Order: sequence, then C-alpha cells, then structure tokens
Amino acid sequence: MVVKGGFTLSTGIWILIVVIALLLGAVAGFFGARKYMENYLKDNPPISEDQIRAMMMQMGQKPSAKKLHQMMNAMRQQAKKQ
Repeated sequence: MVVKGGFTLSTGIWILIVVIALLLGAVAGFFGARKYMENYLKDNPPISEDQIRAMMMQMGQKPSAKKLHQMMNAMRQQAKKQ
C-alpha cells in the first residue's frame, strides 16, 4: 500500500496497528463502562425505600420515615466505602 508520502507499509505493520487499536479501544471501553456503572448505581441504588419498607413489614416491624432514612443513608455510606 502506498501512502501519500511515497513510502509503503507492509501488511504486518497494518495488522499490528489494527491489533493495537482494538486493544486500546477495549481498554478504554472497559474503563468507560465501569465509570458509567459506578455513577449509575450511586445515583440509582439497587434497593429503594419502598423495598425496605416492605421488607421491614414482612419482618413484623412498623417502619417509620426516620428509620427508613437511616437505613438508606447507611446503605449509601456502605456503597461509598466499597
């Protein structure tokens, strides 16, 4: 293959460039997806106050708003530590 400058690149070099580009793309994609998921889970915890309320009622406890907020804050703090 002839490039504008007048020199040629062998097939092996093209394959090497493609492999390196694929590896760099995979690494960048992995870290980008990881950061996205961390932010998503921080903003949208996997358990909600309604789910905690239902769980407490199943255990025979009457959940107050204060207790629900305490449990949600404790779960957020635990998620930040991890």
